[in-house]
Amino acid sequence: MKVTELSIPGAWEFLPQQFSDDRGRLLVWYDAAAFADALGFDLPVAQANQSVSRRGVIRGVHWADVPVGQAKYVYCPRGAVLDIVVDLRVGSPTFGRHEVTRLDTIDNRAVYLAEGLGHAFVALEEESIVSYLCSARYAPARERIVHVHDEELALPWPTEIDPVLSERDAHAPTLAELRAADLLPRYDECQRFYQARCAEHRGGAPAVPERADGIPLS
Repeated sequence: MKVTELSIPGAWEFLPQQFSDDRGRLLVWYDAAAFADALGFDLPVAQANQSVSRRGVIRGVHWADVPVGQAKYVYCPRGAVLDIVVDLRVGSPTFGRHEVTRLDTIDNRAVYLAEGLGHAFVALEEESIVSYLCSARYAPARERIVHVHDEELALPWPTEIDPVLSERDAHAPTLAELRAADLLPRYDECQRFYQARCAEHRGGAPAVPERADGIPLS
């Protein structure tokens, strides 16, 4: 598996090797050893989510308060989506920037985004499936959202697709409103959280995860 760090710290792309014969194809879309070798820690999987979206559906921009946050390993096993990672961490050298990756069944790429990074995608094909490995369970009290059409973020949504948003996403606050309310994650707090995870992987004291019940927002 080829692992590439994107321009936003904490965002990574995973490109699996594919094996084909007369029966079809085989690939490993998540490899724990390759993940740990590249990032320096294991991905704790507390919840696995899956969404099915018709063409034009936009989900996002979502994230969870840090700590505990919710890191995601995102994969598209059917259809195609334009996946967007947004740096919402105040104080980050790449604050406000985004990374765009096409996830589909041709290259079978996956994207990992660390806690504190925002996530969104648009379905490019009918019945597109997105699967997520999540580091923490969905906790409604910690979930945050910023509007997908916020002018300050200027996310590159395809103009040829009519966007379909949930009621909540359609009425999400702007980045400026969230900043004024002090609801954005802080880069230094996120960095301490990442460093603690790496220390745990090297043999330090294990973190104690918080738990909450609910259904996934993304």
